[in-house]
Amino acid sequence: MTENSGRHENLPGRQRRRFPGISSRAYEHPADRSALVALRRLSGFDTVFKALSGLLPERSLRLLFLSDSVRVSDAQFAHLNTMLRDACYILDLEKVPPMYVTQDPKPNAMCIGLDEPIIVVTTGLVELLDEEEMRAVVGHEAGHALSGHSVYRTILLFLTNLALKVAWIPLGNVAIMAIVTALREWFRKSELSADRAGLLVGQDLQASMRGLMKIAGGNHLHEMNVDAFLAQAEEYEAGGDLRDSVLKILNVLPRSHPFTTVRAAELKLWSETRDYQRIMDGHYPRRDEDKDTSVSDSFRQSASSYASDVRTSKDPLMKLVSDIAGGAGDLGGKLRDRFTGGSAGTSGTGGAAGQNGTGEADSAGGAGGAGGAGGAGGQEDDRGERDGDDNR
Repeated sequence: MTENSGRHENLPGRQRRRFPGISSRAYEHPADRSALVALRRLSGFDTVFKALSGLLPERSLRLLFLSDSVRVSDAQFAHLNTMLRDACYILDLEKVPPMYVTQDPKPNAMCIGLDEPIIVVTTGLVELLDEEEMRAVVGHEAGHALSGHSVYRTILLFLTNLALKVAWIPLGNVAIMAIVTALREWFRKSELSADRAGLLVGQDLQASMRGLMKIAGGNHLHEMNVDAFLAQAEEYEAGGDLRDSVLKILNVLPRSHPFTTVRAAELKLWSETRDYQRIMDGHYPRRDEDKDTSVSDSFRQSASSYASDVRTSKDPLMKLVSDIAGGAGDLGGKLRDRFTGGSAGTSGTGGAAGQNGTGEADSAGGAGGAGGAGGAGGQEDDRGERDGDDNR
């Protein structure tokens, strides 16, 4: 730690593991990590973004929070200041980012900035969470800072505002929104990374789960249950037909964060992996090795992660994609049955579908004319079980 990070006299009551020199690659989601590794290895990347910083409203944002929010320090929100210093100590950040509390009843937190990140939390969030839940959130934002996500968050905010301003220009908005959509997908994965960082800082999975439940349902813990909350994520992923799959995609596209139940399920899954246990045992990638990281290896890990997501997903559309990628027989009949409900019109087609175990009836069009298909659909029930892939 540098002098800017200050001392850590006020450490929390219980002992937490510290991770000296930890690289953000240790906790980053593979899709997030591959993009970051590629950008870090890109020659001139820092120069380009420093030049771009003159076009972005970063100075305006800093002045806004300085003038109209409360800066966390030993004199103001001292308990948050202690949490922040502790988070930076555990993740071994070289400099503690400035933190501000801003008046907003909506629970939220963000880490923004190109040259130096700043962390902003709303009063709604501070009032909602208890100490351990808030510690996970502060660790989440410290994880963003360590990964360098604040750069892309700032660009995303800028481009989103720009898209609104140029909406009247033919095709101008389309081009910008294509970039925004890609950045949002990237950022949703970065949120999963930061959730993992929050767990490494708080080292209390139940507190992380409670915090996500409160963000979803408010300060009513006596009315909520972690297992039931996680069951919602399971139902969300597996439920419905292809129409619901399309609606899920449309619902998530405009969001910068994954849905809260999904975040909780993903974090719990990661906490059960060997990767997490190795980090807790002190075996993790080091920051001084980042420059030697292979871009191609990172992309392979990202591709493997997405492939695993598709293969293990219970979502109807993802199961169809998995079948197609696996070279399933009678592809034409499979697509027709999934989208039309199996109205093949001939008993021969129905028999072929039944043999391949793909004749399940889709609610969009009824059972159709496949004689033996209905019973065969049950053969797929176990295909969606997660395999606990450490890359998720």
